[in-house]
Amino acid sequence: MTEQVETMDQAVKAMGEREGKYLTFTLANEEYGIGILKIKEIIGMMPITPVPQTPEFVKGVINLRGKVIPVVDLRLRFGMEEIEYTERTCIIVVEIAGQAGTVLIGIVVDSVSEVLNIKGEDIEDTPTFGTKLNTDYILGMAKMEGGVKILLDIDRVLTGEEISLVGQVKKNVDSLPQEEDVQQGNS
Repeated sequence: MTEQVETMDQAVKAMGEREGKYLTFTLANEEYGIGILKIKEIIGMMPITPVPQTPEFVKGVINLRGKVIPVVDLRLRFGMEEIEYTERTCIIVVEIAGQAGTVLIGIVVDSVSEVLNIKGEDIEDTPTFGTKLNTDYILGMAKMEGGVKILLDIDRVLTGEEISLVGQVKKNVDSLPQEEDVQQGNS
């Protein structure tokens, strides 16, 4: 009996932790959401500088008001087909927890939809697919009018190793001489 009460308490606590505002966006006609507190800003597509020797899903880096931010294409990270970017394609700048503190990364999505206030009771646990499919990065499934939104645990979309790699890309780019430094050295 005590075990049942503890299990129910844990379920109620989990519902409360997942309840809140989510920024929703689309990838390949599927709706996803990220907790609004993880979002730093949303920007339109801008030039991305490719970085050699990185996984295919790491598109490169952007310079956002003097800050170098690594960019990950979420479609490629999830094994979806790559598409050409459109005027609706956006970069969502998120803050993720890494081993050495928080890291800002940009994630490329097909389009941003809206901010939704999702109640805990509308969020179901991630279904088990009976395979070794990795669903650790899925926080839950939000049942909404018009379908289901997949809520992401953005801290788990990249593995610890991948976060370190993205952080290393940023460090490597940060350590390159800046254009003005190179020009000053030539004068």
